[in-house]
Amino acid sequence: MVRIAVIGAGRIGAVHAATVARHPGAELRLVCDPAGDAAERLAAEHGARATRDIADVYGAEDVDAVIIGSPTPLHVEQIIGSVGAGKAVLCEKPVDLDLGRVDECIAAITGQEHRVMIGFNRRFDPTFAEIHARVRHGEIGPLEQLTIVSRDPAPPPTEYVAVSGGIFRDMTIHDLDTARFFLGEIVEVSAVGQRLDPAFADLADYDAAVTTLVSADGAVATVVNSRHCATGYDQRLEAFGPRGSLEAVNHTATAVRHSSAAHSSAAGPYLNFFLQRYAEAYSLELSHFIDAVREGRPASPTLHDGRAALVLADAATRSATTGERVLLSSTATTRSHS
Repeated sequence: MVRIAVIGAGRIGAVHAATVARHPGAELRLVCDPAGDAAERLAAEHGARATRDIADVYGAEDVDAVIIGSPTPLHVEQIIGSVGAGKAVLCEKPVDLDLGRVDECIAAITGQEHRVMIGFNRRFDPTFAEIHARVRHGEIGPLEQLTIVSRDPAPPPTEYVAVSGGIFRDMTIHDLDTARFFLGEIVEVSAVGQRLDPAFADLADYDAAVTTLVSADGAVATVVNSRHCATGYDQRLEAFGPRGSLEAVNHTATAVRHSSAAHSSAAGPYLNFFLQRYAEAYSLELSHFIDAVREGRPASPTLHDGRAALVLADAATRSATTGERVLLSSTATTRSHS
């Protein structure tokens, strides 16, 4: 049984706490959040202890691992503190909004980086994972084109957008990691940002973007993002090669289709929230983390994967701002093969 503390009792912390509480190989021991009674309420829901002091997490002898779901500016110090206290870490993305801070984190825990996993949970989505496995098995031949569509039902609050680091570091970063997962080393990035939503008129950010990534072996990934989608949480992926293609389509609440004189094969709406769409991915991500902790082996995605995704997000931001193609060094975004 892996004994876990969750840092952060907000929306994502609550997701992780519930996922831990349901997992047969884990036990939620502690919830930490300095704000109000958030930790107390979440801990009580799952029969755990609560604290507002991060030092209690580091010092807890009955905690083997921590899940960091706190605000992004706190991630680096909490990774360093947790690893220094002998805990394994699963940290939500991004590691930080500043590449220099990520490098400071890596330097501070040199030799212990394998104890840190970054929460790019889409690698664990069953449909995406199946396509990845079949591509690597050679079913469609060498991967030539990857298309990722990721659109949210509605934009987040403008207060959040203002501190999010921008669409590429906040939203697209999941898709950038997915592209690396499939394509490996990325050597070129170009992006176009769109400001179509009036709510973004006064924000230093975009509400939609299209990003193109070129791999070292010539494969191309296209990532399509939007902060609003009338049809729901639009999450699709297609891998294309010389012998065919593999496609992941949107999920709906049921597989029932209705046909009549008015329409054919009409389905229900797409799932409308990332917690519904990726519920199973969160569970499988946790299982991977728990197995790694038990076996004392590295978990994936790694801290270096988190850094590589931020390199791509920074490059996309620069490209969208300047209109230029951004060329990357050959070692900037090497694939994690785990």
